[in-house]
Amino acid sequence: MILELISGEATLPEGSLGTLLRIGLWFSVLILATGLLQNLLYTFQLFTAYRALRRRRVLSGNLSAWWNFAETTVPISILMPAYNEQAGIVESVRSMLSLHYPNFEVIVINDGSTDDTLTALQEAYGLEPVERAYPEAVPHAEIRGLYANPDYPRLLVVDKENGGKADSLNAGINLSRMPLFCSVDADSLLENDSLLRAVQPFMDDPDRVVAVGGTIRVVNDCRVRRGRILEMGLPRSWLARFQINEYLRAFLMARLAWSEWGAMMLISGAFGIFRRNVAIEVGGYSHGTVGEDMEIIVKIHRLQGEKDRDYAIRFVPDPVSWTEVPERLGTLARQRRRWQRGGLETFFKHRVMFMRPRYGISGTVGYTNMLISDVAGPLLELLGYFLIPLFYATGLLDLEFFLAYLGMVFAYGVFLSVGALVLEELELRRYPEPGDLARLTLSAALEHFGYRQINNFWRMLGWWDYLRRKQGWGEMRRKGFAESQD
Repeated sequence: MILELISGEATLPEGSLGTLLRIGLWFSVLILATGLLQNLLYTFQLFTAYRALRRRRVLSGNLSAWWNFAETTVPISILMPAYNEQAGIVESVRSMLSLHYPNFEVIVINDGSTDDTLTALQEAYGLEPVERAYPEAVPHAEIRGLYANPDYPRLLVVDKENGGKADSLNAGINLSRMPLFCSVDADSLLENDSLLRAVQPFMDDPDRVVAVGGTIRVVNDCRVRRGRILEMGLPRSWLARFQINEYLRAFLMARLAWSEWGAMMLISGAFGIFRRNVAIEVGGYSHGTVGEDMEIIVKIHRLQGEKDRDYAIRFVPDPVSWTEVPERLGTLARQRRRWQRGGLETFFKHRVMFMRPRYGISGTVGYTNMLISDVAGPLLELLGYFLIPLFYATGLLDLEFFLAYLGMVFAYGVFLSVGALVLEELELRRYPEPGDLARLTLSAALEHFGYRQINNFWRMLGWWDYLRRKQGWGEMRRKGFAESQD
């Protein structure tokens, strides 16, 4: 019936009902067109990612051949903001200190934690108060003290007033002494060669590359000891498994493709490397936003466009960082609401970039994708949930057409999820057990029946949080890594 209305072969009733149905009809066309456009984009991303993975430069399992390269790498400061991270902070820091990299420092920023995060670090590493001069290049809350131990010369712990993650990263930028800094989450573990892998684009293209993002993987139920992944494990929680599929699509497919196209608009706060002078030039991380990881990338795109500079922001597909994902619906809901709110804050704050050729492909294609996926996406999907029963109740929607369309949407979603899993198996092979691959394939199918819909509901709540200008992160419960140890 809808197709007949569009072609003019059928008519709608007159009056207010007809007007309402006409509006709904055109919204339906918009929803269908947007969905088709997104699916076409996802297809291009899948094949672009495959080509990029096939030609990527791979580190050998034996790192000895890479140390000639390593000796020429740029020094890096690892910045690790921490708020109430007592459960896993010691293992995370141990992971950082054991990295295979010739010249780096680890700066942990305790952002006014109300638990024993600072005490745990002091006891584990024998930290004592120290003095250290630093410039006030970017703004941040007051620093209460600095702590170090000569036995751990790479480690500096900063204790400061609570100001949020962006504020903590700014404090770390000021205290860092290296030309590059790497932002990581306190609940993350890095592989031994993470920095060697991620620094490659800076070495290959030193004049253009200003930032590099790395792949994030799920650490839940992996065997961990002394900050190292001993054995891959598939989470027992189906909620965590669904997130593995999401991460594979987001990193191994989408961000790799956007990097290839020159329009990557987000580097995850869990692992990203930046040129310190560029971060300072854009004013550091912005206060008053929970999407500081996306916002600083958009600020860099904007500045480079306004300065008419030739630059690049890259993505490294090899697994480099492992993070704990929520296994409780409430915790995951708060995370997704925060992500949505952060995306909206960034989009509207820098809306001057939208469809402006001076900002290159990031302002045209990249910002258009943000509009479709991050801004309008949850609204259109929610509208679809309302229009479908309305059209069915008024006889405008054929049940056969609806079931066929729904089947196509779900089948294509499963195809994309399994496609990302195939990329993982063909090129990276981090899930060697056939049973794990089978369970991930099953979760790739099941996530479209309920999990995707509740995610959209959380994103709408994120819209509501944005409209009422909600601040803060909300509590994020973590198990920590100790439960996974031998």
